[in-house]
Amino acid sequence: MDRRGLDLAITRITHQVLERNRDFSAFGVVGMQTRGVFLAQRIVKRINDIEKVSLETGVLDTTLYRDDYKTAFRQPQVKVTSIPFDINGMNILLVDDVLYTGRTVRAALDALMDFGRPKTIQLAVIVDRGSHELPIRADYVGKKITTLRNQVVSLNVAENDEEDSLWLMELEEGD
Repeated sequence: MDRRGLDLAITRITHQVLERNRDFSAFGVVGMQTRGVFLAQRIVKRINDIEKVSLETGVLDTTLYRDDYKTAFRQPQVKVTSIPFDINGMNILLVDDVLYTGRTVRAALDALMDFGRPKTIQLAVIVDRGSHELPIRADYVGKKITTLRNQVVSLNVAENDEEDSLWLMELEEGD
């Protein structure tokens, strides 16, 4: 996936969100740190342009909500969480880059609940790579790919990585 492919995926997701959600007066978009934030901003810009609304983007860090943060991270790198709107009673679109096991999304759901009780939470991901360990499925998917456990999917966004691209890499034994 290159810049054009990512742009098409975001456009497709945006239009699917517009088809499913008619009223944006009680609608919020929250991007998961790190790349989900930039993807959420792109989706919000398109919704705002098409619907002539002024949605804001929330930013959510799930580090301390992960079930593996004590074992996976020596020193957790906690990032910013900032949700500039009250999520109570709202329809929330949660945006992430890659859905794999579902554990990060589960952590995000827990984190969101600390901010209130949304009416609904919808999930948008650019890549769903399968192999879910939890019963979590995205409502909107840019690209679905099947991967092996020894493969890593990396989505780059220009705002953070200087280019829009999707990489599938194979780990060497011992990594």
